[in-house]
Amino acid sequence: MHPEDWKARGVYRKINGYNLFLVDEGDPGQETILLIHGFPTSSWDWHPVWATLAKRYRLVAMDMLGFGFSDKPSEHQYSIHEQADLVEDLVRVLGLERFHVLAHDYGDTVAQELLARQNAGDGAGQWLSVCFLNGGLFPEVHRALLTQKLLLSPLGWLFNKLSNKRKFDSAFSRVFGPNTKPSAKELDDFWSLVTYNDGKHIFHNLITYMNDRKRHRERWVEAIRQSTVPVALINGSVDPVSGAHMVARFRELELPLAWLEQLEDIGHYPQVEAPLRVSESYLKFLEQITG
Repeated sequence: MHPEDWKARGVYRKINGYNLFLVDEGDPGQETILLIHGFPTSSWDWHPVWATLAKRYRLVAMDMLGFGFSDKPSEHQYSIHEQADLVEDLVRVLGLERFHVLAHDYGDTVAQELLARQNAGDGAGQWLSVCFLNGGLFPEVHRALLTQKLLLSPLGWLFNKLSNKRKFDSAFSRVFGPNTKPSAKELDDFWSLVTYNDGKHIFHNLITYMNDRKRHRERWVEAIRQSTVPVALINGSVDPVSGAHMVARFRELELPLAWLEQLEDIGHYPQVEAPLRVSESYLKFLEQITG
């Protein structure tokens, strides 16, 4: 599916003064899954698993602020907490009462903050479960790419200015599995979403989430430890950023885990690289916890 086709399926909602893009499909009476995307892409990442999950669930996916088709303010201090606020505002606007959460990458960190609020009893709506795909749940084992480190540096603005599609294609492809690299068309599509509405110019502002992870590490790890809902991991093991080593750390910390699927030959984008395997595993997890 081309990103423009995805855009045609969605709508814009004004949330806290920003125009945020979302796709909301399914019967309001169905159980709902809220899908939270990663960096640096958008809700379009979910389209490979969408049709399978949509057979049983209402699906809601938003482009967070600074991503995809949503507003991308330039002079803005982006933060995980603000993204969590905006997600909760959307939950209230849509009237979502009970729902599952499926998150990836940057979205994992947003979900950790949201989970902390759920545990405290003051989150929006009532979660039924949370499933994390590859993401930096633990900053101490997160292996950032060189491009991410450069963007986060004091010269990040300059590195960002000098970056181009060729460099993006190279860095982006590196996190995929050896046999599931993105095609030239897929790279074009990802790039189109990154650069939509002049989005590339804010990369060095968005990347500050890596500092947020370190600053709030204890809160966000404890959110998982104290989770009031079942927790699942579906992880691409050969991801150089947050692959098998992230799962190993999860186990070392003895965190609660209701479901684990390790995809040995898959990288950082399991929902793109192995959509059927991810969909089937996730649906089995949901069946297990709902009976």
